[in-house]
Amino acid sequence: MFYRAQVAYNVKRDEKGNRLISEHWIGIVAQVNFWEMVRSSEPIPIGVMAVLALFSLFSWTVIFSKLFTLRRAASANRKFLRAFRKADRMDAIAAASQQFTAAPLVAVFDFGYGEVHRQVTKRGSISNPVALERTLQLGISEEVTRLERRMAWLATTAGVSPFIGLFGTVWGIIDAFQQLSTAGASSLRAVAPGISEALITTAMGLFAAIPAYIFYNIFNSSIKEFAARMEDFSLEFLNLTERSLER
Repeated sequence: MFYRAQVAYNVKRDEKGNRLISEHWIGIVAQVNFWEMVRSSEPIPIGVMAVLALFSLFSWTVIFSKLFTLRRAASANRKFLRAFRKADRMDAIAAASQQFTAAPLVAVFDFGYGEVHRQVTKRGSISNPVALERTLQLGISEEVTRLERRMAWLATTAGVSPFIGLFGTVWGIIDAFQQLSTAGASSLRAVAPGISEALITTAMGLFAAIPAYIFYNIFNSSIKEFAARMEDFSLEFLNLTERSLER
């Protein structure tokens, strides 16, 4: 009984202690005037913060744009694939594909259909299936390249922003200690404001880098899935071509 009471007391004490610590940190954050710290910073840290703000703004623009593009492409892919599997003639699929221009599979189909049309027009049949396979691979490669557009910016933001922020922090700390030595003061209270101002650039660097890194991995995984689906679709296209020519 005493043990249970002691455990309950410890839990309550820990909860109270954690609550006091949380309230303490919330109070500290509430007392920080970030705008005042930014305004009182030196030109180089301000320049670093401006660069990081541009990195973050453009990376978020890329993120929202890529989310819309990939979601739209996935929806169009599903609709086109259903239409493709229901049709039994190439010309019918070519006519229906105009409704799903956002689908990467449509681009691959257009590459393959163009090659089939050229070979059939010249020779009356598919005389060079290797050329057809290469054409489909070119279509896949082109679509993957299109989907990967501006992905390099997210990778650059994720990799470079923390170091840019760290550079601003190091510069600010150096400047703070130089001012401390010039003033001749030895108290930490005299250098703390400069150090806290310098740490803003590190926080901004992480704020820019973390979302870019997360969404880069998400988008990269989605693009790999698109590439796999296009590879599978190329096999379905070859099968449909063979069935169409056998009739």
